[in-house]
Amino acid sequence: MKQILGRLVSWSNFYAFMWRQIKIYLFFWAVLCLFRLFFIVWMHQYISPMASGYDIGTALWIGLRISCKSAGWLTLFSFSGSILANVFSPRREMAVYKLFNGISIVVLSILYVARFPYYQQFHSSFNQLMFNTLNEDVYALLVSLVKEFDLPVRLSGAFLLAFLLYRLFNQWLAGQPLQLKIAFPLAKWFGRAAFLVLLYFGVTLAQFGGSLGWANEVDWENAGVTKDSFLNEAILDDVQAVWRGYRLNSRLEACSGMDFDVEQIRALAAQLTHKEAAVDNLDEYLQKKAHGPLVTKPQQIFIIVSASYANWPLLEKYKDLHIADGMKGIMAESDSDYCSTFLPNGPSTVSALTGIVTGFANANLYLTTMPEAYASPYSTASAPQLAKLGYKTNFWYAGPSTWERIGDFTTAQGYEHFYSRADFAEGAPGSVWGCDDKYLYEAVLNGVSPDQPSFNVILSVSNHSPFTVDTAQEGFDKNSVIQALPEDAKKDEALVNQLGHYWYADKMQADFIHAAKAKYPDSLFIIIGDHADRYNIAKSPSMYERYGIPFIVTGKNVKKGMLPPDAAGSQIDVVPTLLEMIAPKDFTYYSLGTSLTRGNKQGVNYAFWITHDYIGKTEVSHFVPEPIGNAAPPIDDKALRDYIDAIESISWWRAKYGPVLDGNLAAK
Repeated sequence: MKQILGRLVSWSNFYAFMWRQIKIYLFFWAVLCLFRLFFIVWMHQYISPMASGYDIGTALWIGLRISCKSAGWLTLFSFSGSILANVFSPRREMAVYKLFNGISIVVLSILYVARFPYYQQFHSSFNQLMFNTLNEDVYALLVSLVKEFDLPVRLSGAFLLAFLLYRLFNQWLAGQPLQLKIAFPLAKWFGRAAFLVLLYFGVTLAQFGGSLGWANEVDWENAGVTKDSFLNEAILDDVQAVWRGYRLNSRLEACSGMDFDVEQIRALAAQLTHKEAAVDNLDEYLQKKAHGPLVTKPQQIFIIVSASYANWPLLEKYKDLHIADGMKGIMAESDSDYCSTFLPNGPSTVSALTGIVTGFANANLYLTTMPEAYASPYSTASAPQLAKLGYKTNFWYAGPSTWERIGDFTTAQGYEHFYSRADFAEGAPGSVWGCDDKYLYEAVLNGVSPDQPSFNVILSVSNHSPFTVDTAQEGFDKNSVIQALPEDAKKDEALVNQLGHYWYADKMQADFIHAAKAKYPDSLFIIIGDHADRYNIAKSPSMYERYGIPFIVTGKNVKKGMLPPDAAGSQIDVVPTLLEMIAPKDFTYYSLGTSLTRGNKQGVNYAFWITHDYIGKTEVSHFVPEPIGNAAPPIDDKALRDYIDAIESISWWRAKYGPVLDGNLAAK
């Protein structure tokens, strides 16, 4: 190690070594970008007629940025080979680093040649399906690859490509480092400092996908920013596509199952639904009949799932902050009602997504990665049930369609139309997660026809780190909020910025509701947060203030008291509440959750439970309730445990194995 450090301490040696790494980086970056360009040109027939030159340019630009990260990984692999050689055999350092780079070139060539038939077969770049190979009949798979996909010819082409790239690589590296001939000593040190600064920026660009920080980082989850699915896939180079497949497969494997057998699930389902435990079809337990509409059937329905929209700013004790005045104004109107004891489906946005779209709890499943979720909509899925009532179903997401496969997932679960950032105003400002709320709501207002009944789920992102909205320009009174904060929080700039983004999200959705009510008088709105637990004023907030989200309903014919004063619930109860408000009597629907209008008094999620008076943790042997308001009689531990077990076990089994309770299914 001392010898290595001794060689690198010399500026000339260090400069030559790092110059070589820079050239390796530039080589791989250029190759990945050229690969992408040729792929788009060769496969141009897959570009939809709706795509424009702007979309193609965007795909090339975002792809160029994300390939900074891939080139960085490949350079790091080369760098590690050089370090290993210097440790164990310094004389073979040159041969080892050429070997490591040769491996990278061969792998890249094979992946690139395979990319074309893979896309033709699956209409996707590499994904988690490639990791299912070991579960297949390998011999049959090889025969299929040889007969149908000309494996020998393609492999030969890949090795020829690798040979040509390797020759080019060696010629590229054969050039001498750029010589910095500077006469004056001070200028020489300035030149060295400039080189180190440029090196730092290069490493940063590689780390954050063509950005100087994670706030604008391009990652495989947010790279799909065009309105064309082919171009979104082309943005990912093969390194990023394989990484995506690995990450999705890892999430899928993390769904290891739950410790319930079919007899337990049958008994829990019967107890939950007050039906006899005499059938082996879960859908018979989940089937419900609507009790009759509570409001005139609305023409337009909007469920707003607002990023990080916690309940605590709506509480009276925080009124002086004035960051929730928009929705407080909506709630004060005569056509609004509010449930203050409500839980998210889980700790992340994807949990809320699955809860609203499928109706299942967050129970050891990563539904957006599961093949079963793409086969057909679940019986409890929201879109098909609203479609039966005559509604056109739309999902509006402020971010890219590739995040969590949200576009594919929602359409697989029955949504007729999916809209993402690529469908909104070109160049609309936003963060790495999506466009600012203003432009999302503007797109919804312009995109919903007054003449066509529609059911719309809107998922916003502005109230989410990295918090990039210019809230001052939007009218946020920062000084007023600071004055209302406790002394120990007044100088917390990060907290003030976060509160400003809550204010912005609150204002934008209130403005949207007012505008939509004017444009669509016969409309109904449900507003919830996707989750809380992101920031609080108190350093040690109560469990209720930390995790609770609001449930707000407003619209024509909504009345105060429509939600019982002791109502409580979670996101799996949103759609059944909606259906019980609007569906005709005896309309058949399926849900795991229960309508808040029908006396639902408890909500559960991945780790917590809530009632009107208490909140507590689920993963404990004995519940320790934390009071929310005035004390109430103690909770029934057994009844609550049975409810939690029923919600989790049914969500797990029905999503993974289907409606039939057959122990042999789980044994496969």
